[in-house]
Amino acid sequence: MKFIIRHEIKGRMRIHMAQAVMTCEEADILQYYLQKLPQVTEVRVYERTCDVAVRYEDGRAKIFQALRAFRYNKEDVPGQVLQSSGRELNAYYQEKLVNRFVVRAAKKLFLPYPVRVVWTALLSLKYIGKGLCSLARRRLEVSVLDATAIGVSVVRRNFETADSVMFLLGIGELLEAWTYKKSVSDLARSMSLNVGKVWLRKDGQDILIPADNVKPGDHIVVHMGTVIPFDGIVESGEALVNQSSMTGESAAVRKEKDDYVYAGTVLEEGDLCIFVKETKGSTRYEKIVSMIEETEKLKSASESRASHLADRLVPYTLAGTALAWAVTQNTTKALAVLMVDFSCALKMAIPVAVLSAIREARNYDIMVKGGKYLEAVADAVTIVFDKTGTLTKAHPAVREVVPFGGNRADEMLRTAACLEEHFPHSMAKAVVDAAKQRGLEHEELHSTVRYVVAHGIVSEIEGRRVVIGSFHFVFDDEACVVPEGEQEKFESLPPEYSQLYLAIDGRLAAVICVEDPLREEAAEVVRALREAGIRKIVMMTGDSERTAASIAARVGVDEYYSEVLPEDKAGFVERERSEGHAVIMIGDGINDSPALSASNAGVAISDGAEIAREIADITIGADNLRELVTLKWLSVKLMRRIHANYGVIVGFNAALILLGVLGIIQPTTSAWLHNTSTLAITLRSMGNLLE
Repeated sequence: MKFIIRHEIKGRMRIHMAQAVMTCEEADILQYYLQKLPQVTEVRVYERTCDVAVRYEDGRAKIFQALRAFRYNKEDVPGQVLQSSGRELNAYYQEKLVNRFVVRAAKKLFLPYPVRVVWTALLSLKYIGKGLCSLARRRLEVSVLDATAIGVSVVRRNFETADSVMFLLGIGELLEAWTYKKSVSDLARSMSLNVGKVWLRKDGQDILIPADNVKPGDHIVVHMGTVIPFDGIVESGEALVNQSSMTGESAAVRKEKDDYVYAGTVLEEGDLCIFVKETKGSTRYEKIVSMIEETEKLKSASESRASHLADRLVPYTLAGTALAWAVTQNTTKALAVLMVDFSCALKMAIPVAVLSAIREARNYDIMVKGGKYLEAVADAVTIVFDKTGTLTKAHPAVREVVPFGGNRADEMLRTAACLEEHFPHSMAKAVVDAAKQRGLEHEELHSTVRYVVAHGIVSEIEGRRVVIGSFHFVFDDEACVVPEGEQEKFESLPPEYSQLYLAIDGRLAAVICVEDPLREEAAEVVRALREAGIRKIVMMTGDSERTAASIAARVGVDEYYSEVLPEDKAGFVERERSEGHAVIMIGDGINDSPALSASNAGVAISDGAEIAREIADITIGADNLRELVTLKWLSVKLMRRIHANYGVIVGFNAALILLGVLGIIQPTTSAWLHNTSTLAITLRSMGNLLE
């Protein structure tokens, strides 16, 4: 495709695409195409001017080569990318905002005064109607106050004031709707699926294939702890499915043969073979948007308080208006009270501040599922870390396979990989990756695999019982033994590694030594969290006491607990909450999900298990714990902004009422200043909290 370089400096250039018009869909396709290029670090496509701003590292010539080869109709873009980009939404509201100002200016310039009067009178009927409807429901809401102010201005023939009040109310409503829908769209897009591969059942065999290759009518197998990637009907198996992301239900739902399952829900326990009904389209995204818009999930306590306070203040404002008239017998001074109220700004500025903070969090690759979770993070004094994949790196690696009982190391690694590939855990992935690196093909020879949460895996291969997992699971629960004469070898295993134990028919067959290195930033993050207001930092792990003590000392946590089970983590969180402490739980695995649910704010690391990300209230997309500190400060600054907004709103509007009652300013001026201040506070609330 042809293009022109408009401007260029080192590492950045602005390119104009040689086309007369660019649609929003074309802009999304082009952005998706350029973002995939390894040389490109950031892309912005401006559909109105057909321009593209590109930030890049080395490889300018390759970008030009890619642009020349680019064709809109040849690029295969995932449906959810186009569907949920938000570009059309922004264009729609930008156009509406500009049109409002243009229409107002044109009306004043070209319409005669009598026509403007009729226009204003007709438009006022909408607001007066809303106020009357509210009264009919026996509720004194902000709409009653708006209707009274506009109605009194019309009756007094002060049409300019009425028109100005309605214009500012309309602009405020438009900005609030835009910010809300943009935040909901960002949130829903973050929650949309990004499934890479799935298990396809074909001719009695389970084959791992790309999700894009699945078609309606195929049969897929979904194992415990993974997301159901497509809508479908259960063909076989039984499972407990967490549907909270779709229905809001907190308890898992039992699914069995002939039950319908939804894309994006998560298997908490069991396995299912699913007949795929739908693979394409927008059902997942639309359901998420609907769920968010129809529930109070986005509401923080501060938003709810602002909304209720706004409505509770309406009777006092009306009473103040009546009192001002009774004392002064001056309609103008009474109107000064009526034209100024606290409720508009409270109802607009606080929710917009929260939604804007959620949107800002996305800039740091942090997905927050509701404003109340930011408030919980701001209030939190206790934080609980899981170890594996959280304080330690999300990509552990197998360093040694120690065989026992005459077995060969490669054969034991092959067997372990055959079992572990079905389950989403960083340790399991390390085993599978090690087998792949050694070129070990592992055919599906085992029967049904059963995963015991926080313990291990049980299966059968050629009639022999195979277990793999923790020391407690293999030796205590399964009563396996070390082969005779190899006890010394067992006791001399490398102490610096975490260990997975593989046993066949009750005898230890191999120990897989996995390096689980500490994140470089872990100790720094712990110090920074203390500075941000966290008073107790705890680490909980299923690892041995020796490993846990070593990591805890290096990180600098206040407390640590070793060899814990999922219910132990959840129990600790519940005890802390019962003592009045707000708790953040950080985890990445299936065994963290109960504690994530029990905490005030559960935070999942994106590379972890799907069930952890689905249940968590907040997901950190970046593979960097420093974003936890960013999250904490963002939350703290949001609460500071909300409290500052309360002060400004109350102080400024109280001053306007006083000036009006004293006769220093006219009602028209009061209305302008009140509505302008409301708009200014709302716009300020839309700004970024972190610089």
